[in-house]
Amino acid sequence: MSAEQLYIDPDACIDCAACMVECPVGAIYDEYDMPGHLEVFKEINAEYFAENPLEMSESVKTTRRKLTKNGQPLRVAVIGSGPSGCYAADQLSAVSGVEVSLFDRLPTPYGLARAGVAPDHQSTKKITKLFDKIIRRPNVTCYFNVDVGKHVSVSELLEHHHAVVVAVGADSDRRLGIEGEDLPGSYPVRKFVAWYNGHPDHRLDEFDLSGERVVIVGNGNVALDAARMLVSDIDRLESSDMAEQALDALRHSGVREVVIAARRGVLDAAYTTSELMALGQMEGVDLVVVPEEVTAAKDDTRRDQAQVRRKYDLAAAAVTLEEATAARRIVLRYGLTPVSINGEHQVKSVSFCKTETPDDLDSVETIEAGLVLQAIGFRSSPIEGVPFDERAGTISHIEGRVYDGAGAVVSGLYCVGWAKRGPSGVIGTNQVCAIETVAGLFDDFEAGTLPDTGHPVERFQKLIAERQPEYIDHAGWLKIDAVERHRGSAASKPRVKFVSIDEMLTASRT
Repeated sequence: MSAEQLYIDPDACIDCAACMVECPVGAIYDEYDMPGHLEVFKEINAEYFAENPLEMSESVKTTRRKLTKNGQPLRVAVIGSGPSGCYAADQLSAVSGVEVSLFDRLPTPYGLARAGVAPDHQSTKKITKLFDKIIRRPNVTCYFNVDVGKHVSVSELLEHHHAVVVAVGADSDRRLGIEGEDLPGSYPVRKFVAWYNGHPDHRLDEFDLSGERVVIVGNGNVALDAARMLVSDIDRLESSDMAEQALDALRHSGVREVVIAARRGVLDAAYTTSELMALGQMEGVDLVVVPEEVTAAKDDTRRDQAQVRRKYDLAAAAVTLEEATAARRIVLRYGLTPVSINGEHQVKSVSFCKTETPDDLDSVETIEAGLVLQAIGFRSSPIEGVPFDERAGTISHIEGRVYDGAGAVVSGLYCVGWAKRGPSGVIGTNQVCAIETVAGLFDDFEAGTLPDTGHPVERFQKLIAERQPEYIDHAGWLKIDAVERHRGSAASKPRVKFVSIDEMLTASRT
């Protein structure tokens, strides 16, 4: 689960083209039909398997099993309907005899696939077409606009289900731990991304884009996405599903430069090759580096690895500040550790020291900026009734089975996604993650170690209706979806999202 993208082994491929038809994001092409700007991915794909040969294992049993106990179905609650929750629901509901209750605290499903993927990456958002098929299965019941922990507890879910799978993602942020990080003008990048994607929790947030420079601390994919949004041609974003309040702010933005500063060197970059390539291909935007910060790694033996070498080569091919001629630019900086965010009542600048020489006061560099986005990673929040590893910021588990502080398994409790492994991987990584967790759940059910539910399904449905009369079922979500798409069609966009809960609830009743 450590690869930065999904690959197809060219030697094992039998050219049946089934993957081209089934790929939910339209990312697979015949090698002779590959669009010109994607040609490099043929080499990337082949290089991956040259270094990571495919190991053929014994055939996996494909016989569909039926999971019931005393003639009653296996009932599982999944908390969270983002990619990890949907993949878990897929693995569960594809098996005869399994019934799934799918929860989300928002009236809309799909989590970061809806409110985290960059608006200009519409092909990636097509993954929701697959999720649409999963949540409309007859053995999947949707309970959206239901907050687990507020409307119903985890222990109550366990009383009404054989098992509970926690798929809540990572909803909080790692801290820089430096002076000034809470100044107005300094924010976690997660909030900025949620704002421009129309997440209802952040619809009223405001970001001052009047300054010419923004500094982003951290260089993962989310950092690069945010940088791209800040300097993109507004005309390209107008046809996306970006939130209207963000579009309006970006129309009047004064930002001309985004500095992406990372603690480590170019060979340790957290972004993927494809994300960096996207920055280098932006029209009217220069990708800039400080040459000595890149060439410092030229003798590192890790450059022999294809995946690392491409990142190095892409950074080395960027221009210097003196060579930059475009009106806007993204500057990649490496080996800088933030020591303070400066300003009295508003961010004015960020000070960095060289990571390799933190005690050298002469190496401190201060970069002026009116907005700072902290992109050093996310973490999950504790959930009542679920053991939590505070140090890792994830649920305590072994291969998806939740364990308590004494190292004992918590019967019937499982986890998937970022809540399980931390904020890593691409959307497809969650499928592999879900397969592991659900396999363990099925094994436990068949071994007879899961608790009995003790209650009929009708009793649970009545409980939810009493606790949260405004819960949204699948039919209610389809109404919200239809109205958003209709609004989008009128504006030549994929959709125009509702950004308030009240608007969503109103649409669900139409």
